[in-house]
Amino acid sequence: MAAELTAHELIAKHRPTLDQALEAIRTRAYWSPHPEHPKAYGENGSLDMAAGKAAFDALLGTRLDLGQPGTDGWTGGEVSPYGIELGVEYPHMDVDVLLPAMKEGQKAWRDAGAEARAVVCLEILKRISDRTHEFAHAVMHTSGQAFMMAFQAGGPHAQDRGLEAVAYAYVEQVRTPDTAEWTKPQGKRDPLALTKQFTPVPRGTALLIGCNTFPTWNGYPGLFASLATGNAVLVKPHPRAVLPLALTVQVARQVLTEAGFDPNLVALAAERPGEGIAKTLATRPEIRIIDYTGSTAFGDWLEANARQAQVYTEKAGVNTVLVDSTSNYKGMLSNLAFSLSLYSGQMCTTPQNLLIPRDGIRTDEGPKTFDEVVADLARSVDGLLGDDARANALLGAIVNPDVKARLEAAAGLGEVALASREIGNPEFPDAVVRTPVIVKLDGAKPDDEAAYMSECFGPVSFAVAVDSSADAVELLRRTIREKGAMTVGAYTSDEEVEQAVQEACLEEAAQLSLNLTGGVYVNQTAAFSDFHGSGGNPAANAALTDGAFVANRFRVVEVRREA
Repeated sequence: MAAELTAHELIAKHRPTLDQALEAIRTRAYWSPHPEHPKAYGENGSLDMAAGKAAFDALLGTRLDLGQPGTDGWTGGEVSPYGIELGVEYPHMDVDVLLPAMKEGQKAWRDAGAEARAVVCLEILKRISDRTHEFAHAVMHTSGQAFMMAFQAGGPHAQDRGLEAVAYAYVEQVRTPDTAEWTKPQGKRDPLALTKQFTPVPRGTALLIGCNTFPTWNGYPGLFASLATGNAVLVKPHPRAVLPLALTVQVARQVLTEAGFDPNLVALAAERPGEGIAKTLATRPEIRIIDYTGSTAFGDWLEANARQAQVYTEKAGVNTVLVDSTSNYKGMLSNLAFSLSLYSGQMCTTPQNLLIPRDGIRTDEGPKTFDEVVADLARSVDGLLGDDARANALLGAIVNPDVKARLEAAAGLGEVALASREIGNPEFPDAVVRTPVIVKLDGAKPDDEAAYMSECFGPVSFAVAVDSSADAVELLRRTIREKGAMTVGAYTSDEEVEQAVQEACLEEAAQLSLNLTGGVYVNQTAAFSDFHGSGGNPAANAALTDGAFVANRFRVVEVRREA
């Protein structure tokens, strides 16, 4: 079919946005083309709140036919953490049919060039943005995020991360010129003259293995980094969070078709219950790139066994906050309480270990003992979540039974400073909603170390008593080195302690936030400015997003001719 969207039209439409993204990653200043407020939608073809909810409701109980080759049946079975069955069915693929079909369109996609690929990706993101309200409900009812968080993190923030990946991909591809005239003097003889042509070529088909908690936010960087660098992308969602990525694939296939490209450059791999196709796909020779977010165990398996592919993993770590001293005690407690509570601690960036000297800390309200700091933090969390309506809006729902089991088991690991309580959700009575638990542990006891040196994903935090701030820095360093960390926080008004913490994070490659007491939290990162993960410690082998995240998804092939 003839292209409905020409490259010229797409460049005219999206080049200004691409240029702004390129400037943003250069300056690291705040910028986003995607509105964070729900009321900003409803004009220029975008869905407003009511239309987005209606669009989501219309999906329930339907079959999402993507028109993919190799469809050999249908699968589904998602149940919202809020208790409703989605009832959406997705195409199940015959991998031996689908993977060859995905390769067929790659030549034309490669030959289109970096700019054309970038603007097609931006058109995909624009269409997703127009449906942000619909996507927000899809994210909410697969991840358990509360609506506002699903709207922001699953919508504009995820779209920002996708656009950021496109910008980095474009920069890396145009770093080398398309052509060069090469002349080497030969003294009295005629010079040697060559015309050289340089073409970025894709590695091959990419596999995106999605996660349950942040299907779009964690999925879009890899998806768009691979697509923008010329690769076809096979999207394998988490079985409990298929819908947001299936809708993404649907939009991508529509845009690719309208732009004159093969829609099979993006396809969905939904699995039957218990099928476990990730290992099978990951070791297929056609798969040359893998993006994965999830457990350390499977991430390690991918790195060890998917040898034919370039593997990018975001796994798990033990995120730590060191509390030495503060000039804003109330602000510190408020900031930490929010960080521990947001989305029931089900973020890869949520703090787990709070390292506090057993002799206490200095504050603007005078000295505070270890017990006082922990008790005050518990009261701050209680105050934040005391109103059930507000608590539901912050906590969302527990995403799966494993998180609930870890939360319940944590109370037996030490002295409970803050007990978790159950909260009812009037709109969704079957939702499992729990407040965080804070458990006191002793950093000097080997039995306690076994608990705080292991990741306990969910609304579980350990207040760990240490002998001194110097000991806390050493424990922080060891934790990052051995277990990894996506985030590190520190509170100190002592310049020497600050320098020691900073040096530990520089040496162990962990992202550090210092003395956060306002509306920015250690578990939040902003696209175009903040790096998510570093790729330098065991929590992740890549950072979202830097040049290294995109540069090895393509290679440059040179053709030389005599001039």
